[in-house]
Amino acid sequence: MKQRAIHDNTNVIPAQAGTQSTRRNLASAVALRLPQGHHQLMDIWPAIYILASARNGTLYVGVTSSIEDRISIHKQDLLQGFTRKYGVHTLVYFDFHETMDDAIKREKRLKKWNRQWKLRLIESMNPEWVDLYDTYRHAVKEAPADIIRFHRNR
Repeated sequence: MKQRAIHDNTNVIPAQAGTQSTRRNLASAVALRLPQGHHQLMDIWPAIYILASARNGTLYVGVTSSIEDRISIHKQDLLQGFTRKYGVHTLVYFDFHETMDDAIKREKRLKKWNRQWKLRLIESMNPEWVDLYDTYRHAVKEAPADIIRFHRNR
């Protein structure tokens, strides 16, 4: 049996924000959230994620089977939509699930949560609101949007 996702308690309101340690080993947090046998973010595995425009800014909750690829798409504004319109590009929370069905159910529940619950959930994993994508990837994959942006800024 595979290891279950850490934030699987959907009927529990997250702990009070700010009660956790202000410093966490984020690499350990990733290792704990990866299902057994998966050791890298690039593995294809169902996940829910929360993006933010800034600390306590606009939030976006999404689901994907490949978090690395999906966040790269958001960061490069390759798709029209909410994250592009409101500049929501910072990965502040994620959680892996055993099946895509489980991840979709969790995403739908999170979208119904009030804002305070979402903020507490984010701060339970990432109290400093660092970009978790940059922490693990160190850079966004180069893609057509990078080339266009490079030429625009010259």
